Amino acid sequence: MTYTRFRRRLEALLAIADIRIDGGRPWDIQVHNEEFFARIFADGPLGFGEGYMDGWWDCEQLDDMAYRVCRAELYRHFRPLNDLFFLLSARLIRLGRGSRASKLGERHYELGLDLFRAMLGERMMYSCAYWKDAGTLDEAQDRKLDLIARKLQLESGMRVLDIGCGWGGAIHYFAEKYGVSGVAVTPSLDQHEAARNLCAAGGLRSRVNQIWQIVFSVKGMPDGYAPADIR
Repeated sequence: MTYTRFRRRLEALLAIADIRIDGGRPWDIQVHNEEFFARIFADGPLGFGEGYMDGWWDCEQLDDMAYRVCRAELYRHFRPLNDLFFLLSARLIRLGRGSRASKLGERHYELGLDLFRAMLGERMMYSCAYWKDAGTLDEAQDRKLDLIARKLQLESGMRVLDIGCGWGGAIHYFAEKYGVSGVAVTPSLDQHEAARNLCAAGGLRSRVNQIWQIVFSVKGMPDGYAPADIR
C-alpha cells in the first residue's frame, strides 16, 4: 500500500512551520514507518503523539519542533473538502487492516453491553456531550447529535457515512429524527450486532447498513460525515 498522497499533504502542512520530513535540521522529523502518514490524518494530534511513542518517527529537538508547529497554527491551514478526503481515506485504511482491527475491537469493546450501558448512558456514546439546557447525560448526548445534524444540514433522503459508529447511537438518531439513510462502520462484532439490533428495533434497518471489520471501499458519495471524536 502506498502512502504517498498522505506524505505529500503532511509535507505541505509542515512546510508552513518550516519543518521537513527526513530533513537534516535538528527540528525536522525522521519517519521510520510510512503508516504514520495515514495515522496522523486518521487520529490527528493523538496519532502524532502515539506515533512517536511507538517509534514511528522521532526528532532530535522535540521542543523546537513543537514550538514551530504551535507558532504556525497548522490547524488553521486545513482545507475542509480536500482534508476531509484524507481523513476518510485514512480511517478506512485503519479499519481495513483486517486482523489488527478485529483484535482491537475485541480488546476494547467486547466486554459485554451491561458495562457500557451503565457507564455511557442510553445511546452508549464515548464522545463529548453538549450540556447547554441539558439536565442529564442522555439529554446532553441528544443535544450534541442534534447540533451535529443541523451543522451538516441533514435532510430526509440524504446518505451519511459513520466511521467508527460504536453501538449505532449516532446513525440511529440521524435516521430516526432526520430521515437519512447511511452506512455505519465498526471493527467490533459486538458493536455491529448491537447497532443492527438498535436500528431493527426502531424499524430503521432498511435505511442503515452496518459493515463489520474489513472495509476497503464504500460505494457512492455520502452527503454528510459526522466528525464526532469516537474516544
